Amino acid sequence: MGLSAQELTIGDSYSEVVVEDLTRTQIVQYAGASGDYNPVHSDEKFVTEVAGYPTVFAHGMLTMGMTGRMLTNYVGDGRLTYYGVRFVNQVWPGDTLTARAEVAALREEDGETLVDLTITTTNQDEKFVLTGNATARVD
Repeated sequence: MGLSAQELTIGDSYSEVVVEDLTRTQIVQYAGASGDYNPVHSDEKFVTEVAGYPTVFAHGMLTMGMTGRMLTNYVGDGRLTYYGVRFVNQVWPGDTLTARAEVAALREEDGETLVDLTITTTNQDEKFVLTGNATARVD
């Protein structure tokens, strides 16, 4: 069972910590799961000496996936009809991320009730690392 339209009001929000103290191991595990072996995510020498970053950083899609888990925890499995994001800052080892969904609109479309959500994910310094939107079916 998912969200009910009667329970929702524009401006309502839901948030959860999606990762505490992100580890390099988690980043490397994601590289293996996704097949994305770009050295900026795993090769310290490359990332500091060639790419000019202070250290390795997480895949944007890892952040999107963790944020997506927050969304399905909120709206229910199989309810999302749209999910799109923009990666606005790197996610570093040691970061703690909090994802938030805010109700932007409730509407009817093709006989279904939909909720439009504004999505943000911030790090422990309250700096945005991801912004986006999602739409989900509600009862």
